[in-house]
Amino acid sequence: MNKDKIFKLAKGFRGRAKNCIRIARERVEKALQYSYRDRRNKKRDMRSLWIERINAGARLHGVNYGNFMHGLMKENIHLNRKVLSELSMHEPYSFKALVDISRKSFPGNKVPKKEGLSTIL
Repeated sequence: MNKDKIFKLAKGFRGRAKNCIRIARERVEKALQYSYRDRRNKKRDMRSLWIERINAGARLHGVNYGNFMHGLMKENIHLNRKVLSELSMHEPYSFKALVDISRKSFPGNKVPKKEGLSTIL
């Protein structure tokens, strides 16, 4: 890269990393490595966030994440994790319908038993 391009990319860096070419080049190269790595990590983090949200929503209805997803796959319902996450947060009735379909399809999804005081009453 030429000098002007490096200084343009180094704008906002602290100390001599913004105006000394040798240090700026090292800092810019490292910054580009970090940005490349973190573009992939961002996808990984979002997927794990979606899975956490789906799991929380499914557990409210007595099904864990793995059994819920297995039931959906057996019913040939192909919704991605991003959509399922949004449904679990913003459309609880629609998500409950999906949980019921999954529970019916996969026998491992049992109806939750009542515990505590509700069993006595």
